[in-house]
Amino acid sequence: MTASASAAVRDDAASGERKEAAFISLEGVNKWYGSFQVLTDVNLQVKAGERIVICGPSGSGKSTLIRCINRLETVQQGRITVDGIDLTDGGRNVEAVRREVGMVFQQFNLFPHLTVLENCTLAPVQSGRMNRQEAQDIALHFLTRVRIPDQANKYPSQLSGGQQQRVAIARALCMKPKVMLFDEPTSALDPEMVKEVLDTMVGLAEDGMTMLCVTHEMGFARSVADRVIFMADGRILEQAPPAQFFGQPQHEKTRNFLGQILTSH
Repeated sequence: MTASASAAVRDDAASGERKEAAFISLEGVNKWYGSFQVLTDVNLQVKAGERIVICGPSGSGKSTLIRCINRLETVQQGRITVDGIDLTDGGRNVEAVRREVGMVFQQFNLFPHLTVLENCTLAPVQSGRMNRQEAQDIALHFLTRVRIPDQANKYPSQLSGGQQQRVAIARALCMKPKVMLFDEPTSALDPEMVKEVLDTMVGLAEDGMTMLCVTHEMGFARSVADRVIFMADGRILEQAPPAQFFGQPQHEKTRNFLGQILTSH
């Protein structure tokens, strides 16, 4: 075998390894709301254990993108797979993916008439994944993990915003997901509560959780992300490790965005 042929085989093998290693894969994803195209030719590969921060101006499609990963939004073109399950096939595949993907929203979406513990045990019990005692044990484990086990018997209205968001994170973890999606989890919080939620997310990252997080918290992106993705006008315009992304942004829109957001923060 010639040197060039040998190199080609190595390249093919490396390419195969990369493809195999993609835990989440988006290929040629396009989405419209009516005549407005919100996602355009989005391609993204995420490896298991990778921590991705997605940023960009308002209306850039970043929240829509992660909502497509657990089929809260449907795409009209393209293919999305999670752990080898084709999400665009619908039906049982959607249920299978949702069992592996936890999501935390801007708003906490806790049931106000249920205690913290009941909020956390509801889905595991109703889905049949656990009996009530198992669910309570898991819930207390994750409430301890997010540092609020003493709030288990309180109602959401008795908690601060930061505590409610940590309950929302614990609730998602109770389903034992392989991936966590965060859609601007600190945007509804008062500034003094942001750190406690980000600290919780840092802990998850240190545990090796696969994470995709839409956020404007650039300090979090610098310290936690393996890769920072910049979106504008429904497209991924740039992606790079944090040092490169913040130190040598390539796209003019990325530079403008960082200039504005880093100044405001």
